[in-house]
Amino acid sequence: MSHPIEIKRLPRAFDADLGQDTLAKLPALTSEQAALVKGATGSSPYLKELALKEAAWLQPALCDVEAALTTIWADVRALAPDQMKPGLRQAKRRVALLSALCDLAGHWDLLQVTGTLTDFAALCADVAIKAEIAALIRRKKMPGLCEDDIATAGGLTLLAMGKMGAHELNYSSDIDMICLFDETRFDPADFYEARQAMVRATRNMCTTLSERTADGYVFRTDLRLRPDPSVTPVAMAMEAAERYYESLGRTWERAAYIKARPCAGDTEAGARFLTTLRPFVWRRHLDFAAIQDAHDMRLRIRENKGTGGALTVPGHDMKLGRGGIREIEFFTQTRQLIAGERDESLRPRGTMEGLRALAAKSWVPQDVCDQLIDHYVAHREVEHRIQMIHDAQTHRMPQSEDGIARVASLMDLEPSALLADVERRLEDVHELTEGFFAPDAPPSAAQPSATADLDGDIIARWPTYPALRSQRGAQIFDRLKPELLARLSRSAQPGEALVALDGFLAGLPAGVQLFSLFEANPQLIDLLIDIVGTSSTLAGYLARNSGVFDAVIGGSFFDSWPERAVLLTELQGILAAEADYESQLDVSRRWCKEWHFRIGVHHLRGLIDGETAGRQYCELAEVVIAALSPFVVAQFARKHGTPPGRGAAVLAMGSLGAGRINAQSDLDVIVIYDADGDEASDGPRPLVPRAYFARLTQALITALTAPMAQGRLYEVDMRLRPSGTQGPVATSLQSFTNYQQKDAWVWEHLALTRARVVASLVGPDINNPGALGQDIREFRTQFLGAPRPRDVVLKEVAKMRSRLAAAKTPKGPWDAKNGAGRMLDIELIAQAGVLLSDATDQDVASGLQGAVACEWLDAADATVLQQGYDLFWSLQMAARLVSGEPLDEAKMGEGGAQFLCRSTGFDDLDALRAALETRYDHCARIIDQALAAYSGDTSADL
Repeated sequence: MSHPIEIKRLPRAFDADLGQDTLAKLPALTSEQAALVKGATGSSPYLKELALKEAAWLQPALCDVEAALTTIWADVRALAPDQMKPGLRQAKRRVALLSALCDLAGHWDLLQVTGTLTDFAALCADVAIKAEIAALIRRKKMPGLCEDDIATAGGLTLLAMGKMGAHELNYSSDIDMICLFDETRFDPADFYEARQAMVRATRNMCTTLSERTADGYVFRTDLRLRPDPSVTPVAMAMEAAERYYESLGRTWERAAYIKARPCAGDTEAGARFLTTLRPFVWRRHLDFAAIQDAHDMRLRIRENKGTGGALTVPGHDMKLGRGGIREIEFFTQTRQLIAGERDESLRPRGTMEGLRALAAKSWVPQDVCDQLIDHYVAHREVEHRIQMIHDAQTHRMPQSEDGIARVASLMDLEPSALLADVERRLEDVHELTEGFFAPDAPPSAAQPSATADLDGDIIARWPTYPALRSQRGAQIFDRLKPELLARLSRSAQPGEALVALDGFLAGLPAGVQLFSLFEANPQLIDLLIDIVGTSSTLAGYLARNSGVFDAVIGGSFFDSWPERAVLLTELQGILAAEADYESQLDVSRRWCKEWHFRIGVHHLRGLIDGETAGRQYCELAEVVIAALSPFVVAQFARKHGTPPGRGAAVLAMGSLGAGRINAQSDLDVIVIYDADGDEASDGPRPLVPRAYFARLTQALITALTAPMAQGRLYEVDMRLRPSGTQGPVATSLQSFTNYQQKDAWVWEHLALTRARVVASLVGPDINNPGALGQDIREFRTQFLGAPRPRDVVLKEVAKMRSRLAAAKTPKGPWDAKNGAGRMLDIELIAQAGVLLSDATDQDVASGLQGAVACEWLDAADATVLQQGYDLFWSLQMAARLVSGEPLDEAKMGEGGAQFLCRSTGFDDLDALRAALETRYDHCARIIDQALAAYSGDTSADL
């Protein structure tokens, strides 16, 4: 190789005494070897001749670098104020020398090089700002502060941004920082004086670091990433910055804060500020609209920096040009913005770490991740070699042959090999990343023949809908519409699907985020059309809660249902991560809605049947109650103390207690408490147990039912409590057991057959939080197992059946719940079977088996009732998903009809209707016969 190394700035560290002294701090390096290294990095010898990477004698010396750096760090910390400028500059040259030596010799990888440079930059910033704050405090220019405040820079924090925030500084990087101070450290009357002092300290720090002297400079500082830099001071109050981001923050600022970290000054205050800014950076829903924003930023950079056009390696900008470093960073950060709120593991600051995290969660294919990391490392190494030659903030490849040869020499390559490798990598990066961003050209329009059968009048009114009134929403939808209409045309009933889609679009309050999501994930369009064409319930729900589509592309949406413990742990973790009670209630709603939506989609797509869906809906409700209860108790306990005695237990009743609910079920619950002798709670505002648990129960009901930003969780019905609506909302254990044993009606005993403990409301010091629940379970088992006169029970059952028949008449053949021989009728018989036998389980099957065991029903009749109930349940589950109203065959549409038939196992509605009517009649006759002797009705056709 015939091209010399020429390093214009770094050789000064080698040639001068400073460089010789720095090398002397590596004990394993002899004076002759040090001279060889010094000469090899000068302007005449050749890297190939020295072969630093193959010099075995150099490796022991490089092992001493860590100790040498530790000494440099300590020397910087000990610098006197009058030695700050020369001391920092000399230290910078020492660090640059040692880093370059380890870099060129292959002793350090890229992250070690950039990490060392970044840590040194943070050290310099910290030392410089604290020196300025100390000077101002000693001159009494910092109102209210004293010497003890120097350690925290008086509340001034330096947020490292960009490459500094990500620990990715190169040899000639600016250091991007945002300087903020905690205004709460000062009396409001002193705010303006304190702000002036903070601004002065920040400016002086920048001068200390960036001013060129005879010793050079330390780091160029750039504070322009702060809010509205043209009009704001270089140091801002945190409150003012927070208000700016909440009201005016833009996508590029959100992306910038992915890498933000407190690096100097009051780092704890900086960490608190970043926590408050989390909702700005990480959006509640998958933010696919950020793709368009990132694409627009890329185009503006290309236009402003002149980095667009054809790719030519000589003179190419390795950072901003096509296929360059910024392309990889934008690709990574944009995907992090899309999904980072839902998954904190997707928030690493470093580019390579971010790519690995995205690949681990399937947001980026693993092969793409590996390729981009490989190209990123190669690009950064080329960038470093360019800067070693010029010591300037440049990222452009040299244009001359000699310049390219010098870069190639530092990389141990021939110039032609370097050019070929760089060009290949730039093209690869461009190809891997370009398709991710929004296309410059709109997609082709749908073929007229494909949309000829669609009602043009319906399509023509779409621009008037709220979701399409914004210019941006309309632009995205215009790109999306051809594909949307084409897929509509391919559906089984295009006209019906169009009407359903029209209703969905009309109900959308906004469209930018949802339309962006569809544009980035076209497969969701088929799911949307399937939903709107089949289930008005899901479609209406989607229009109000379109963010639940986020879950569909989360990677595990179509996986099997997890264990209850997994769900509980997940929700508990999400709730614990929220700082305030209102946020906990909101996040619980969003989490529940996504899982609720998932059950519905799985059922709609035939992945699960109605029986399974009912169990999953029920388990989801139980998890929500169980996970939310401790947070309700903790919030309530702030005023009134922890629950007295053994706390309370939540009993699920009705369908929830039986372990199956549908998509629209209310939750029937009872709350039972045991004060265990405590006369009052122990909080700031103590309450007697009766009042305490009544109010705590109301707090729990409010937590479940309050309509918040994310809607409500469930409707709750407490009418099954002792004495119904006239009784207290929370009942003591003693009152509950006495009531059941002495005062309850038979119908209340029937309701108890489906009671089940699902959650506890207890204090943190209870040794066994499940003890009360266990006592309730044991009482229920013993009480239901006690013998009862059959005629008394069945006479009351017959009366209750008559009252139900009078109060709830069936609304046609599609009403599987109300009426003779239908669901409520069979459930009543099953509950009676529990009371008359040793059965204790809450489900219908156990009750019917109990009725057989006590010889009230014969096995054949019980089988017919069970088979009928299973069919009716399947219909009921599908019907509640298809519509929130009683089914009307004329309005359910082709999609709804097909879903009903598929869910119940019939070929068409006629066959299903006939089977239902036959089953209703058969089941009714069996129940009539079973109760005939107790109802006074002897005219039943047996």
